[in-house]
Amino acid sequence: MSSSASTSSDASSHPSTPGTSQTPSPTLSKLSLQDISDADKAEAVQFKAEANQAFQAHEFNRAADLYTKAIEKNPADPTLWCNRAYTRIKLEEHGYGLNDASTAIELDAKYAKAYYRRATCYLQTLRYKQAIADFKKLLALEPQNQLVRMQLDSTQKILRKVEFEKAIEMEEEKSAALRCSEIIAEGGCDVDKTYTGPVLPTSDDGKFAIDIDFLRKLIDWFKEGKSIPRRYVWEIVLGAHSHFEQEESLVTLDIEDGATVDVIGDVHGQFYDYLHLLSLTGEPSDKHSLLMNGDLVDRGSWSVEVILIALAFKWLYPKRMYINRGNHEAKEMNRTYGFEGEAKHKYGEQTYKLFAHVFTAMPLATLVCPTKPPSGSTKAILSPEGRKRFFIVHGGLFSKDGVTLDDIRKIQRIGHQPGQEGLMCKSSCWTLLWTDPQELPGRGPSKRGVGIAFGPDVTRRWCEANGVTGVIRSHEVRQDGYSIEHDGLCTTVFSAPNYVDQAGNKGAFIRIDAEGTQTYTQFEAQPHPPMKPMAYASSGLANLLM
Repeated sequence: MSSSASTSSDASSHPSTPGTSQTPSPTLSKLSLQDISDADKAEAVQFKAEANQAFQAHEFNRAADLYTKAIEKNPADPTLWCNRAYTRIKLEEHGYGLNDASTAIELDAKYAKAYYRRATCYLQTLRYKQAIADFKKLLALEPQNQLVRMQLDSTQKILRKVEFEKAIEMEEEKSAALRCSEIIAEGGCDVDKTYTGPVLPTSDDGKFAIDIDFLRKLIDWFKEGKSIPRRYVWEIVLGAHSHFEQEESLVTLDIEDGATVDVIGDVHGQFYDYLHLLSLTGEPSDKHSLLMNGDLVDRGSWSVEVILIALAFKWLYPKRMYINRGNHEAKEMNRTYGFEGEAKHKYGEQTYKLFAHVFTAMPLATLVCPTKPPSGSTKAILSPEGRKRFFIVHGGLFSKDGVTLDDIRKIQRIGHQPGQEGLMCKSSCWTLLWTDPQELPGRGPSKRGVGIAFGPDVTRRWCEANGVTGVIRSHEVRQDGYSIEHDGLCTTVFSAPNYVDQAGNKGAFIRIDAEGTQTYTQFEAQPHPPMKPMAYASSGLANLLM
């Protein structure tokens, strides 16, 4: 195995890696602005200096904890709240960041940077009107700030586009998959005769097919920074779509004796890391399946290449390549975080519409079912047949108890976006794309400012009620690439190392065998061409969204 990867097994031997900063925000039930001693102020300054160093080293969890200690010593200092808000943004804890930035504004109504941080949190959670309001307040304080003026303009354009798309949404009855098929039949998307790259084979009936030789050459072609004909893109997407639409919203994946399944977390358009990951997992085969657990696109600037390789494997090996939908396989997210711009730039408007439609066809979860009973005695929760099984989902569990596996299977997903207002999901089942685990029991507001968080008691009740050994989810950066939480019942796996070129985290994947034994492999980020993340995001917003 590559020297850049390490493998381990036995979940009980792995301490849980904190996925987020440890202290909720705000940490104080009320601000104590009186009687702050000079000694407390001095200690706060020292904690702030240490936090700044941790932040510069990309140790964002540690930075958040140190800013918290500084705030406890001097809660009257708005810069501490603003700095912690920025740290929360780096941790994608936008709900917490929003609270911190708002507190900084309460302490100093003319604090321009706090308005900027709060606007960032609003933008990250797609609350464009509130972001626009804060950008305007900031410009009233700093009328010469051209960067903010450009970001305001970009956000206003996004809002106008959202409102326009809502207005015409009901008029578009024909799916993009059907429309692309019609264009192909009409001869409107033929392969350019000057193309010299990998050739998609044809079957006996003259239709395009796919084989492993083409797929391997396609990977090499993409590594060279080259593109393929739009017709090939459509054929790959439509080929995968034909299999997705035959699958239930909850797919059952049995692991036969001698076989394995690798569960892969967020990849986020980090193509060169994805290729390294595939070199570690190996290609799908009769004895080996891959399960990608959502968020293949957005943020990274090779999202098109990542999704095309994944869909090509799905087309070629429909019973060995599985892809769950993530919260970023959605129009609302693609519009802001770069995939829409990238897909349109590389292959045009209709191609983006096709991608957007195929995302809705992706299953929402997979039930991975080892077929052999576990060896030896076990305290694990088992299926009614006495075997382990794992619920693989991008986000997590639900906003209410009582959701069953059959409820998930019956979700009508194809052609439907989550239907969010301010990213609040309209159905309890759709929350499975967004939720996060928390340490406290019960349910609470999400640190993201989106959806809810679920505690260890919620996880245990759901697993016991459904005969599920554990939940494996993604959706959050983990510094070690994975973490085991909720008394071993909830595992997070994240497969985008050095996320957006700055998080410094490892990537990981989980291998499950026919007895349900899990093995964890970590890997490091790989070099890539000099293109920054979010290269295709709306003008002026890329740096704001990282």
